[in-house]
Amino acid sequence: MVTDVIDVVAEFPVDRKALSDLLRIPDTYPRLFPGIGACDPLETVEGDPVVRFRVGTPATEIRTHVVRMTSARDGDSIELHCPAQGSFTSIRLEGDQNRTRVTVTFFAPARMHPGMADLPNSAVVDWAVRGLKRVADLLLGAPTSVVVNGEDAPLRRRADIARQVVAGGVLRTYRPDSALRQWRRLAEYGFNLAGGYASGAVRVPNRPAVVDAWGSRTFAEMHRRTERLAAAMAEAGLGAGDAVGILARNHGAMVETMVAAGKLGVDAVLLNTGLPARRIEEIVQRDRLEALFVDTEYDHLVQYLHTDLPRFRTENAPGDGWNVTTEDLIGDGHREYRKPVQPGRLVVLTSGTSGTPKGARRPHPKGFATVAALMSRIPLRSDENMLIPAPLFHTWGLAALQLSTAVRATVVLPDRFDAEECLRLVHEHRITTLIVVPIMVNRILDLPAGVRDRYDTSSLRIVASCGAPLAGATVLDFMDTYGDILYNVYGSTEVSWATIADPDDLRTSPTTAGHPPLGTRLGVLGPDRKPLPVGRTGRVFVGNHMLFDGYVNSAPPDEADGMLDTGDLGYLDATGKLFIAGRDDEMIISGGENVFPRPVEEALAHLPQVSEVAVVGVPDREYGQRLAAFVVKREGAGLDSDMVRNYVRHRLSRFSVPRDVTFLSALPRGETGKILKRMLVGAGGDPPLPPPALGTAMP
Repeated sequence: MVTDVIDVVAEFPVDRKALSDLLRIPDTYPRLFPGIGACDPLETVEGDPVVRFRVGTPATEIRTHVVRMTSARDGDSIELHCPAQGSFTSIRLEGDQNRTRVTVTFFAPARMHPGMADLPNSAVVDWAVRGLKRVADLLLGAPTSVVVNGEDAPLRRRADIARQVVAGGVLRTYRPDSALRQWRRLAEYGFNLAGGYASGAVRVPNRPAVVDAWGSRTFAEMHRRTERLAAAMAEAGLGAGDAVGILARNHGAMVETMVAAGKLGVDAVLLNTGLPARRIEEIVQRDRLEALFVDTEYDHLVQYLHTDLPRFRTENAPGDGWNVTTEDLIGDGHREYRKPVQPGRLVVLTSGTSGTPKGARRPHPKGFATVAALMSRIPLRSDENMLIPAPLFHTWGLAALQLSTAVRATVVLPDRFDAEECLRLVHEHRITTLIVVPIMVNRILDLPAGVRDRYDTSSLRIVASCGAPLAGATVLDFMDTYGDILYNVYGSTEVSWATIADPDDLRTSPTTAGHPPLGTRLGVLGPDRKPLPVGRTGRVFVGNHMLFDGYVNSAPPDEADGMLDTGDLGYLDATGKLFIAGRDDEMIISGGENVFPRPVEEALAHLPQVSEVAVVGVPDREYGQRLAAFVVKREGAGLDSDMVRNYVRHRLSRFSVPRDVTFLSALPRGETGKILKRMLVGAGGDPPLPPPALGTAMP
């Protein structure tokens, strides 16, 4: 049993002042001491920071404690007081520039951590020494910021893959004849959408594969119809090595077009429905598209393209005699086409900050390793129902669709997102897995409680979000409302997945991006492309078997030791969880200080008056750069610019206080729901950019 007073003494070959400086920063503790999941700044009292620590794990219990940190002027004495629990920690440092002796005294430590009461004193001492060593390693530059999940252990990884696909029901061994036929279909079409539907046509031919507003198609129908569509596309002159564009919302005909193109060896470029006509014209020319498949509502975006470019409507019904639809092509009766040596690839457009988006060639899944990787962090099961309101032209929506065929899920595809309609579909179809982007999580929470209560969502086991950071306040609010079913996926078009935070991760550390899934290696590297110490912020690099096959017409990202640069800055904590600080081009230097917008966004997201917030860097004559905040208030909320600035001033550094605070009716968003910060950068200060110029509707 742990005692009320515990002394810890340790020595390290580091400079005393440098070690003291780190220990006086509250954020050092959740980064380097396991069991402390988060640190939220609350205020500053007489120069001392007052913070809220999140302590414990879901397995033991999670407690929040308000702690005041005080330190002597010379920095040789630091105390952490928690008056509410009658507990505090004293840290004393002695030494010089070469060596430091640290003495830590814990008073009533069991009152702070729910799992500590039953531990021996030696366990507490060991925990403290290990944490202090990580602080020293940070000062010494120890190359510890690399985590690997099976990538460097091929035999173990193969065993883990087999375990995941069997446990999830992807393969079942009690029907050898069925398994053999599945393998034959996968061998014929590949581990892609075409192979997934072809395999499902053998295993569960009558199970609905795709459900949209116009009806449903079984796995057998998806395989048969896409065979006919591929044959009709070949009859129209398309073949292996060609590329077509698809400009459509989520529906069955869009999926059939992607699958048929892949079967024919034709690359399918998935066009973002929010692109202007000029950008689409540039992509058509750049990628040498041989045909377009377009929803009727987007005719105005392609009407001025060259008339020689064939156009087909991605419709769920026959055409009108003038316009040929995918339904017409399927009904033409063609059956034969030349099988390609390699299936066609899917090309996803990156959400570039300016100019024409780059086309990123998505790789074909590598056997069962792809589904096993995601299942290692998300408990997917076979033969369940999945709702995908996230756009299929977005990497995350597309990845979920590909994953659905491996687990033979029935996929429900709404053509646009509406928060209440989303809950209705969950209720009607007994959805178990919901695939969203962060703005959809916010919109569901924004619904009045009475509206949310109309729908039974108890069937939900998984709500998987990807595409942008989720605010910590939003994470906790959603899980408190719907249970611990939220999964936060961090990745990109170029690296596919990087990390996944499961509900336990998010309960402990609401802002974390999580751990890497099976077969993934992740490193936080410095300017020299070498690993940094745990806890230090650097560039995030990722390696796995699903790294993209390059851009259509652009140089690839930087590479280091087989890992690609994500363009994000972040750090690893002592447990191997990743935290994203922001994009490398979002960090500003204000008065010589490195400042990130995200901590300011996180702080403001806790204000009950704030519905949404975005913070960007803008030029400043005196300091070089400064932060500007754009806030969407909740209806009827009383909030002004001074209140926002004062709130931040008492929680973060003075350089983090946004000098400009602009209130908007909505933040500018792209078709995937991602905030378009580039539209805000030029709007800092007075006069504010008017809301009508910023507002965009969700698809």
